[in-house]
Amino acid sequence: MTVHIKTPEEIEQMRVSGRLAAEVLQMIRPHVKPGVTTGELDRICHDYIINEQGAYPSPLNYHGFPKSVCTSVNHQVCHGIPGDKELREGDTLNIDITVNKDGWHGDTSKMFYVGEPTAKGRKVSEVAHEAMVRGIEQVRPGATLGDIGHAIQTYAESQRCSVVREYCGHGIGQGFHEDPQVMHYGQPGEGMTLEKGMVFTIEPMINFGKRHVKLLADEWTVVTKDHSPSAQWEHTLTVTDDGYEVLTQLPGDSL
Repeated sequence: MTVHIKTPEEIEQMRVSGRLAAEVLQMIRPHVKPGVTTGELDRICHDYIINEQGAYPSPLNYHGFPKSVCTSVNHQVCHGIPGDKELREGDTLNIDITVNKDGWHGDTSKMFYVGEPTAKGRKVSEVAHEAMVRGIEQVRPGATLGDIGHAIQTYAESQRCSVVREYCGHGIGQGFHEDPQVMHYGQPGEGMTLEKGMVFTIEPMINFGKRHVKLLADEWTVVTKDHSPSAQWEHTLTVTDDGYEVLTQLPGDSL
C-alpha cells in the first residue's frame, strides 16, 4: 500500500475541489422533492459542475459509470444510477458528488428527505450521520484506521443498525480512489497509523436491518438483501498537525 502524503500546496488544490463538491450538494437541495426523477437531479448537477464550476463530474465514464452523480434511494446502499425513477413522499435519498477541478478530486455525499421520511428512514439517516461524525473525530496523527472503524461500528451497532463491510472510504487526490482503504468497522489500534498530509474519505454505509448487500444486474447499484433502508454520509478530510480538516464542509455548515 502506497499512500501519497499531500503537500500544503496540494491540499490547497483539494480544498477547492472539496468546496465545489459541497456546493453542488447545497445547490441541489431545493430540487429534491416528490415527482422529480433521479435523472433530472443528475442533469442539474452535471450542468452546474460543467457550466458554473468549470469542473468535471468524476463519476461520469469512471469504469463505465454512465452518469455524473450517484443517487441511492431507500434500500439502495450506494452507486445508484440516476434514471427515470420519480421520487415519492417519504423516500430517503443519498446523492454522492465527486468533482474534478484542475486534476484534483473532492468527494462528498449527503442524505436528503423527500417530504417527511418514514421512521426507519429517518432513524438510519441520523445514525449514519452520527457514525460518520464519530469516525471523523478519531482522526489525528498517531491514531489508526482501526480507531475510525471501531468508533463507527460500535455506535451504529449500539443503535441496532449494521455496517456494510463490502465498501469503504478511500484515499483521494489526483486519483479518484487511492490508498488507504478506510474500513468502517475494526478494532482500536489496528491498521495503518495516520500522519499529517494524508487525505481520505470517511463514508459509512449503515443499514437499518442486517449488513448483507447484493449487487443488481446493472453491475453498479448495491441494495440491502433484506430490503431494509440504508443511509450514507461522506466527507473528504486531511490529517493536520493535531487533528483533521474537513475539505468538503462549507463555512458555517455543521458536519
